[in-house]
Amino acid sequence: MEIPLTLLKNTKAFSEVIQLVSSKSETNRALIINALMDFKADLSNISTARDSQTMLRLLKEQNEIADVLDAGTTMRFLTAFFTITGQNKIMTGTPRMCERPIGILTEALISLGGKIEFLDKKGYPPLKIKGFEYSGNNKISINGNVSSQYISALLMIAPLLPNGVIIDLLGEVGSKPYIEMTIAQMRFFGAKVELDWGYNRIKVENGKYSAQNYTIESDWSGASYWYSMVALGAEGASVKLLGLKENSLQGDSVIVDLMLEMGVKSTFEKDGFLLTKIPHHSEVKIDFSNCPDLAQTITVICAAKGIKGYFTGLESLKIKETDRIFALQTELAKIGASFIEVQPQIYELRPSDSFNNFHEIEVYTYDDHRMAMAFAPLANLMNVKIDDGNVVKKSYPSFWEDFSKIFVIEQAQI
Repeated sequence: MEIPLTLLKNTKAFSEVIQLVSSKSETNRALIINALMDFKADLSNISTARDSQTMLRLLKEQNEIADVLDAGTTMRFLTAFFTITGQNKIMTGTPRMCERPIGILTEALISLGGKIEFLDKKGYPPLKIKGFEYSGNNKISINGNVSSQYISALLMIAPLLPNGVIIDLLGEVGSKPYIEMTIAQMRFFGAKVELDWGYNRIKVENGKYSAQNYTIESDWSGASYWYSMVALGAEGASVKLLGLKENSLQGDSVIVDLMLEMGVKSTFEKDGFLLTKIPHHSEVKIDFSNCPDLAQTITVICAAKGIKGYFTGLESLKIKETDRIFALQTELAKIGASFIEVQPQIYELRPSDSFNNFHEIEVYTYDDHRMAMAFAPLANLMNVKIDDGNVVKKSYPSFWEDFSKIFVIEQAQI
């Protein structure tokens, strides 16, 4: 059910402490690895995000149909898991999920011995998994600029293959930190993995995962919205984020460096990071290849603070929960900003010269959690109407509860 919200403008400085939700990315990988060793590991701080809870439920259910809803990571990771474990499953999801490609992953799984057929359009869900019979092949070549989730899905099941696997990544590799996160977790649970970025080759040996206690870190993607709160907040605004590690496995921890140019300083303390305001640059150039989930947050900050932005590495945004390029272009236009592809794969953010004349924005979320959370911090500068606040359950279920520590939220009567 859609829940329209109005976020009332707050112009006062704030100082708040936020206990962040745990990482969906770390949780989803840990759940798959744990399932591959019959749930013998003790996982702490599992994410309450809908995506992670959906994965946990589907891993334990015996139903023939696995409906992942709108969870892309869940679709990709479970397709590999159900294949390698020789299960018979129909994988499906929302209409949008069935528009998101999965052919690159299924082709790789079929080459290893997976029995998979598409039930509608080739290369897209819904699909049917009909077991696994090892082909003897232990080499895969896959384009490096596709979703890193395909690569992570293959990596995590690789120790179960009789001869392991060698994956050659072709061309430029995007989202490297997510691949490195997967490998780090695999190694933690005993897998033997060799990574060579010089040759873009990953080698995984045959072997068994070993059960260990594992605590999942707080979510750096969720942290990015609090960086935006401080960046757009009044002078003196600060937020302390609990549960983040100084040396994180998560690629989105790069927000610490990116925000130095956009007006936020991060100070690591024993229990997390303190965010405080500093002067910002007038222009930024950012490559989002390794952190595409930060693009919406940073683009909105630029539009609101009058920062001209030049962005690359946004190719994957078009196949996310929505076409995020189109969504950003449409919603940013409502506050006079333009987001234009000025050259192939190079986007320019041009802020409005009359931004201060805007007193309210009505944001359409496109069923995308990150659209809602990226635009919410504009409530430091104007009233913000969100067409559906419920979308945040996908990754940050307590977002509005945390948000209400600073802002007044009115829920529409429906």
